[in-house]
Amino acid sequence: MQFNQSYLLRIVFLFAIQFSVCLLAAGQAETDTSAKGQADTIPLPDTLVEHADSSAIVSSDSVSIRPTDTLWKVSDHLPLKEQVLQRHPYFRFNVKPVVMQSEQRRFQGKEMLFYVVILLLIIFGLLKLGFGKYFSDLLRVFFRTTLKQRQIKEQLIQTPLPSLMFNIFFVASASLYLNFLFQHFMFTPVNNFWLMYLYCCVGLSIIYLVKFVGLKICGWLFNMRQAADSYIFIVFIINKVVGFSVLPFIILLAFTEGTVYTVSLIVSLFSVGGLFLYRFILGYGAIHNEVRFNLFHFFLYICAFEVAPLLLIYKLLLFFL
Repeated sequence: MQFNQSYLLRIVFLFAIQFSVCLLAAGQAETDTSAKGQADTIPLPDTLVEHADSSAIVSSDSVSIRPTDTLWKVSDHLPLKEQVLQRHPYFRFNVKPVVMQSEQRRFQGKEMLFYVVILLLIIFGLLKLGFGKYFSDLLRVFFRTTLKQRQIKEQLIQTPLPSLMFNIFFVASASLYLNFLFQHFMFTPVNNFWLMYLYCCVGLSIIYLVKFVGLKICGWLFNMRQAADSYIFIVFIINKVVGFSVLPFIILLAFTEGTVYTVSLIVSLFSVGGLFLYRFILGYGAIHNEVRFNLFHFFLYICAFEVAPLLLIYKLLLFFL
């Protein structure tokens, strides 16, 4: 019985020790858990501060639609998007934009002139393409590059259609060139450019028609038809060359200004003057081979039939216009 009591006391003592150990372990675990929870919940203010800092960084560094001006009030007259852009701290939308000056040259009011010049170039190309042999023979006679002058002359005389077409082209192109000269020298009886161009076309047509008829009549009256025909042929050959020679100068006079315009005008005057001087030289040589006359007589002819009609037309224009 004593054995059993001592054995029972040992069991109770061991159980008490074990129970106390369990209680101590449970208390220690609860203390650790509470300390850990407090340690986890304490950094919450730091997290908020971090979020606050990050939000501040985002609002200041990123392109935000919020205005930075605290005194800004939304206006009803402008869209909200424009108001935000005007007050943006990095993009200065409220200042005056920089205007870039372009070097592109624009010609206002010359569209009709551009189309007329293009039309003249197209007509000349069609004439050269359609009457290629006549054009090449024309240049040969003009530059006198062949010894068969009489044969080529007869071939040119026997083709009236291309001769008529090139004469019409001469009237169209030379009248436009004369119109530019009148504009440059302030001789503008008519303020309308195209009406003045029409007058130039009519004037040139009348001048050379009267010259053609007058030379034919003079040749018939003085029995010098061959000399008159030779001179008429030379006159209209030079006119045809003048007709397509002034095309580059027409383009320059129409669409340039300043130094280029001045140089183009001077070169064109010398070129056209040289062509007419060459016409007088050829005419004198052709007529002198058939009719014996003095150089002074030829000068009187030039003054009477070349210069005097132009002066007369000039006086008539001043009187009527």
